[in-house]
Amino acid sequence: MRYLVFTNTPAHVHLYRNAVEALEARGHSVLVLARDYGCTVDLLEWYDLPYEVYGRCDTTKGSLVRQLPRHYARMLRLARRYDPDLVFGMGSYSAHTGLVTRTPTILILDSEPTSVDHLISQPFADAIITPDAFRKDLGEDHFTFAGFKECAYLHPDRYSPQADIRERLGLGPEERYAVLRFNAFGSHHDVGKGGFTPEQRAELVERLDREVTVFVSDEGGDADLSATPAREFDVHPALMHDALREASLVVADTQTIVTEAALLGTPVVRSNSFVGEDDMGNFLELERADLVRNLADFEDVLPTAERLVADPAVESRWRRRREEYLSTKADLTDIILDVATNGSVAASAALTRQSTGEAVLDPSMLSR
Repeated sequence: MRYLVFTNTPAHVHLYRNAVEALEARGHSVLVLARDYGCTVDLLEWYDLPYEVYGRCDTTKGSLVRQLPRHYARMLRLARRYDPDLVFGMGSYSAHTGLVTRTPTILILDSEPTSVDHLISQPFADAIITPDAFRKDLGEDHFTFAGFKECAYLHPDRYSPQADIRERLGLGPEERYAVLRFNAFGSHHDVGKGGFTPEQRAELVERLDREVTVFVSDEGGDADLSATPAREFDVHPALMHDALREASLVVADTQTIVTEAALLGTPVVRSNSFVGEDDMGNFLELERADLVRNLADFEDVLPTAERLVADPAVESRWRRRREEYLSTKADLTDIILDVATNGSVAASAALTRQSTGEAVLDPSMLSR
């Protein structure tokens, strides 16, 4: 079989990397079509995945719009040349490529607010797979699983630390630290949304530095914190999960890293303009599991963060919750491999049809 996989962001690389490696190990051919965005290419190189870059853009919305015609032209040319049997992706690029090449396409989505992307990609997908916390019904071909997209690489069966992250960060064995992650808000689903202001970012650093060493990971690269005691997160981005796991606290106005921190058992505070009654289902579920603090107002962020870093038992408490929570969640990589090697969502007993709530396949059928 020949598989085409789209990785438009660094998070997409993590989503598919274990499946790509497993498919290649089984003798299949895989090509990753990548957008040169953020550290996407750095991650593909780190994991030694087979890829071609179809285009690039920076972290501004205007950059993506300007590059779209060029992106489509090159990715369609590369896809036709590769001639895949199945396409995997997370949105319209992969769906439209499947349409043009007449190739079955499987989308994995997890963000309800991206309604425009849903409208222009859903009609051309053969199946859509989402977490069961997803709050929309995308029709007859929408299937859900117990977990999050991050379970493809942070499920206990998949994740193990890669390095001595404390040594890489220049920390002592017992030195406590926090990671602050700032979003660029440059993606299509970030239109009209925002997070911490420059003043709030600086205040976060100053206040938390009283208790812990503070590292800053800035997606947009435009946070000027030179006048603060913040330390730059300057290890390879592939080691971010190790850094999140060892941290005493994560504070972020982004999305994916919040879920990652929660699934690693690290106390995490999230604040951006997505927070509220219409928030994404995965963050509401993680809050119910007491693994994330979702806060709309910055005035609540500082005291919450300070309480968490001052609590000596908070880290062990979060780890216990994480273990209990993930014991009920599926390994998404296993689901991707089931679907890929059998060519149908009906191959995975871990999937449920969203519209009916019924299991796609009785687990006993897998042995036939």
